[in-house]
Amino acid sequence: MGLAVARSSVAAAEPTPWPADAVEVARVVGAWGVKGWLKLQPLADDPQALLHARRWHLQAGDRAIALTIGEARRHGAALIASAHELADRDSAEALRGARVFVSRASFPALGADEFYWRDLIGLAVVNREGVALGTVVGLLDTGAHCVLRVQPAEAEAAERLIPFVGAYVDAVKLAARRIDVDWQPDY
Repeated sequence: MGLAVARSSVAAAEPTPWPADAVEVARVVGAWGVKGWLKLQPLADDPQALLHARRWHLQAGDRAIALTIGEARRHGAALIASAHELADRDSAEALRGARVFVSRASFPALGADEFYWRDLIGLAVVNREGVALGTVVGLLDTGAHCVLRVQPAEAEAAERLIPFVGAYVDAVKLAARRIDVDWQPDY
């Protein structure tokens, strides 16, 4: 079915303001089953924020849609979810390609010394001697631990990979937008 059908099928969704702290967490890859369930590809390996949030905000082309989630669960590498506003397969299928956002406030609480990757990206990395090593541009999950990808300020300098473990990371100072490390510039 075309997008026009989706507009009328999803129109029952009540207008909800877009959250100021919206974070993109998934993409709709299609419908699942015949009762209006969505199939999603999460953007994180551990999509706890998506599974816990009961209000999702979708960006489908030029439309913003708020959905009230009835149930969400893993299905292989994907997730499936039901939304009260989606009555049938056609309305779910019409949302294929939509970007899914949830409010940061609905993310699960973290324990001490736990951080969301998105909070680390963009932080300055400084060693014990006060030497600026660069900015976190991403992280790698090696299975054993995560690794910070640090891009030095010098354009020609190679990216640094610093294990995100206590042996090398002295402190993460989110308020100061900085990570202190035991790492030398020539490593």
